[in-house]
Amino acid sequence: MQFGRYYEEFEVGAVYKHWPGKTVTEYDDHLFCLITMNHHPLHLDTHYAAETTDFGKNVVVGNYVYSLLLGMSVPDVSGKAIANLEIESLRHVAPTFHGDTIYGETTVLDKTESRSKDDRGVVYVETIGYKQDGTVVCVFRRKVMVPKRSYGEARGGEQPGRPEPKPRS
Repeated sequence: MQFGRYYEEFEVGAVYKHWPGKTVTEYDDHLFCLITMNHHPLHLDTHYAAETTDFGKNVVVGNYVYSLLLGMSVPDVSGKAIANLEIESLRHVAPTFHGDTIYGETTVLDKTESRSKDDRGVVYVETIGYKQDGTVVCVFRRKVMVPKRSYGEARGGEQPGRPEPKPRS
């Protein structure tokens, strides 16, 4: 199974549909809010959300949706990355609710070879996340420094650092 891509494997205009999707539970949302200390009642207090918001129910915290999409994209986009350089933009387009399933896809917008090192380049991508009904909920653009094949080959190939099992007696 491929994990990430080398610079040469990215083509401008390519679209990577990340699989599988993830159904967001109340537990996921609340745990993320608590570990990141985002205690806004819109996300944690059902009564507050029902009584005082236009949504009438809890809204999943946007940074969880973004983080989920970023993670979904790793096997297709940044699994071989040398560095995530920049998040250029991040837009939360529509709300996500407990029970929604998030899907994502990434489009390659551009790629540029490094001017300082010939074994890498920068890939510019846009990731969109959408719900089970196709409603887009999140869009972000980022730049990722990825290795060329020569970089990978010089450092151990497809699975660098993977040990071999010891013989069993």
